[in-house]
Amino acid sequence: MVRPSALPISRLMTRLPGFYIALLALSIIVPSPPTAVAAPADDAYIAGYAAAVLQREFKLIGRSLQVKDGVITVGSEEVADVDRARIIAVLSSIRGVMRVEVREAQPQPNIVQTASLPTGVLPGGELFKPLLADPRWPHFSAIYRYYINDRDLQDVVTVSFGETLSLFRGNVPSAGQWELGLQAAVFSVFDLDADSKDLINTDFFVAAFVAHRTGDFSALGRLFHQSSHVGDELLLRTRLQRINLSYESVDAKLSYDLPYGFRVYGGGGYLFDQEPSDLRPWSTQAGIEFRSPWPQQAGAIRPIAALDLQNREENDWSTDLSLRAGLQFDSVQVLGRNLQLMLEYFHGHSSDGQSYKRKVEYIGLGVHFHF
Repeated sequence: MVRPSALPISRLMTRLPGFYIALLALSIIVPSPPTAVAAPADDAYIAGYAAAVLQREFKLIGRSLQVKDGVITVGSEEVADVDRARIIAVLSSIRGVMRVEVREAQPQPNIVQTASLPTGVLPGGELFKPLLADPRWPHFSAIYRYYINDRDLQDVVTVSFGETLSLFRGNVPSAGQWELGLQAAVFSVFDLDADSKDLINTDFFVAAFVAHRTGDFSALGRLFHQSSHVGDELLLRTRLQRINLSYESVDAKLSYDLPYGFRVYGGGGYLFDQEPSDLRPWSTQAGIEFRSPWPQQAGAIRPIAALDLQNREENDWSTDLSLRAGLQFDSVQVLGRNLQLMLEYFHGHSSDGQSYKRKVEYIGLGVHFHF
């Protein structure tokens, strides 16, 4: 395939190892924790705002209200006669708030329990947080990617249209909450260097899931279907031999929230009813994420970063590395979703269905919308 010459900056980037480019971007974007002077200023803003909300919306004085590193705690005795779920939802919507906790007075005065999300049918929110660097996590996104030293692709745009929907959520006495829900997404890839901006590949994904959360621990189990479809324009132009990739799968993931905005997760999956029938079934996934508890600009901007590692039996357990880092704009909400702007780097086997046997390396810049 003939390619137009790249821009000077692109030629410079192809001379540098893509992994180090991504690490350099990560080191620039993710700041070291701010000094002790910055945090109280943000906490003071949140505390004042939260106190005003409690007084205006719920006629509460807020004597027990405390804020530290963006985490609001309030005494259970103060909210005992009020809709606790509504208080949590309202306080959680304040700019810069990481989470809301209710400090229980009994049986021990110093025990703090993580607050619950609303329950019932279509309650909103998610018990298991999105995986920020997973290339196949259902959400809305648009990403420009530059493929490094690839024989077929150079300038590419990928888009995804998807969502996670909680259908029902309930409480587990003394053990957190559980929920049932659906995920659905479409992932498409377009070749910008082709005359007609050819559609290269589209993957369709739909899943039923069950999730559980207690404190900082969360778990997710899914039963899902994925099928892959190559673009008509690409078929006509290249006479590519199409692969009818389709399968069902079950997977499970465990996640734990660490101090200072960090999170670790891991899990595995198994394919069945797969086509091609000789597709080997087992896979693993692990990663770490950082969502800064020290928002910048009075809580309007939050640095974020994530590393996702996946290994598949089909690819002899070689590692697919996905690295993303950027900014989350808490002050920009679209249908209740956060806007994220992230740089990314990927090295491994392609996550695009038709190309699952190809090894690729790319860098990119994209916009993402998550709850």
